[in-house]
Amino acid sequence: MNPAERIPELRRLIRYHEERYYVLNDPDIADAEFDALMRELEALEAENPDLVSSDSPTQRVSGRPAAGFVTVEHAEPMLSLDNAYSEEELREFDARVRRGLTASGEAVEQVDYVAELKIDGLSLALTYEDGVLVRGATRGDGIRGEEVTSNVRTIRAIPLKLRTADLKRPRRIEIRGEVYLPRKVFERINKEKADAGEPLFANPRNAAAGTMRNLDPALVAKRGLSAWTYQVVGESPPTHAQTLEALKESGLPVEPHWRRCRGVEELLAFCREWDEKRRTLEFDTDGVVIKLDRIDLRARLGTTSKFPRWAVAFKFPAEQKTTRLKSIEVNVGRTGAVTPFANLDPVFVSGSTVSMATLHNADDIARKDIREGDWVIVEKAGDVIPRVVGPILSKRPADSRPWMMPTICPRCGSTLHRAEDEAVWRCENTSCPAKLQRGLEHFASRGAMNIEGLGESLIAQVINADLVHDYADVYALTAEKLQELERMGKKSAAKLMLQIDKSRSNELWRLIYGLGIRHVGERASQVLARAFGTMEALCAASEEQLQYTAEIGPVLAESVRSWFDEPRNRQLIDRLRAAGINMEVPLEQRMATEVPGPLTGRTYVITGTLQSMSREQATAALERLGAKVTNSVSKKTTGVIVGAEAGSKAEKAQTLGVPMLDEDAFMELIK
Repeated sequence: MNPAERIPELRRLIRYHEERYYVLNDPDIADAEFDALMRELEALEAENPDLVSSDSPTQRVSGRPAAGFVTVEHAEPMLSLDNAYSEEELREFDARVRRGLTASGEAVEQVDYVAELKIDGLSLALTYEDGVLVRGATRGDGIRGEEVTSNVRTIRAIPLKLRTADLKRPRRIEIRGEVYLPRKVFERINKEKADAGEPLFANPRNAAAGTMRNLDPALVAKRGLSAWTYQVVGESPPTHAQTLEALKESGLPVEPHWRRCRGVEELLAFCREWDEKRRTLEFDTDGVVIKLDRIDLRARLGTTSKFPRWAVAFKFPAEQKTTRLKSIEVNVGRTGAVTPFANLDPVFVSGSTVSMATLHNADDIARKDIREGDWVIVEKAGDVIPRVVGPILSKRPADSRPWMMPTICPRCGSTLHRAEDEAVWRCENTSCPAKLQRGLEHFASRGAMNIEGLGESLIAQVINADLVHDYADVYALTAEKLQELERMGKKSAAKLMLQIDKSRSNELWRLIYGLGIRHVGERASQVLARAFGTMEALCAASEEQLQYTAEIGPVLAESVRSWFDEPRNRQLIDRLRAAGINMEVPLEQRMATEVPGPLTGRTYVITGTLQSMSREQATAALERLGAKVTNSVSKKTTGVIVGAEAGSKAEKAQTLGVPMLDEDAFMELIK
């Protein structure tokens, strides 16, 4: 075949195998064979750039990281679901549906429903035009969400082009679904966060949401998100069961265990069955979503301001077990936070053996009156994080005593402190070995500087050998020094040195995140890097300038400013710079060439003639303060500056309810 024939054939084959692997979980070729097809397509497209199309499998990750997310409006509101927590509540839902249909003119004794497993993920709206994916958006507030198209394109379960004509008839169609993290991927990410001394994701939904809000599609692609779809907005088949079949036929991922149920008894049987079987799935589910099957009957029932009356989410009860709490111990994190945890007799809960569980903080322990030696009830919060629900008082030993939070750091012996407005106790000793250990684990973690091979045990060795006292010392390590450590041979030392050297050229946001500044996560690090462009500008930024940055609130701004105000931290930055660590963002990737101002994020329109300055001078004054000045008025306009002889723009502002400022108010604004 010539390239014009072979390229479409390769795309068809790759889409087919992507669906077999990512959607049906039933591949019929080896990974190496799939990779060979992809490499062939990449080579042909590189040789024939005029044949590259946006829906090609090679275009899943393309372009530079985004500067931020745009807010978009959904075709129809994305409503939440009401919950049912017991079989009695599910029967009452069925009774309400039948009463509502009877009141609307059709007496019914039994209703057909569709039951689907409830995915613990992030709701998503996908827009296709002429069968090609053009937009992906998060649920947001239900009316508007964030456009995350670049990130959606990296999810291989979501086709870039629909396969059949069934869902192509409307030129533009919106598909609703759920993005989630497979169980194994979620466990891997939480292990990485635990190794780095970071707080764990509470559940897969938080992990999926955090991933989708990452500004770099390449990083999103590495996370391994997947998706299921379940709704067509607007014109759709007459029943929900037919809608799910149409979605599947078009190549969209549909969770395969859904069932059409005749009446409430079949619904209850489905819920009982999957409460028992849910551990066998490769994703986490916390319940069953139940929907009226006939679309025309849904319209007759309608919705409340929050929920559709024709659907409900049945929540599985959390599995609880009892075991003995052997001891309460504390852990020192990288920020110095000292948190208690329960050391338990091992017990099997929700699919795994649990021997440790979170106790949150000293106040929570006191409120629940949890004591060492107690028999306690244990469950997994969100079926993921083990936690102690409370003690079984009838089994409490007679000699038990209330637990007291230690006042001395278990690692360095320093006095612990607790701020008046916080529940957390902290070790303030900057030289505490536990803080350095956890801090270095975070600094070297995959999400930060990504120094492969510099893990927990090796970090403990270099600290104990007095080779590393802060992050900059990592770059002073040599292969000769590393070879002297236990179980570190010449080859391993050389490999680690290559990883350390490679990390010098990392993106600036990775360094900011790796520093471990309190409250600054991956997302905030990316925002700060692109907003300020260089470490020098970030170091010099005032608290006010930090607050004017989009998505950076007062707490985070104060934390960043406090960190850079500490002389030892500034010295650390200087030493990292001297070690050759990248300290800036490429110019074309920066959000702005200047430091944000007090009007950053606001948009103004100027109409009419101002007495004190020209239109150009007024525009320059607003732009110096960070505002944007546009020529047209819309609902997104912050305000309209109205001078003498204002025209239609002032009238449109009044119609849309956009605030208007006269010249005096404008002068006060730019002061």
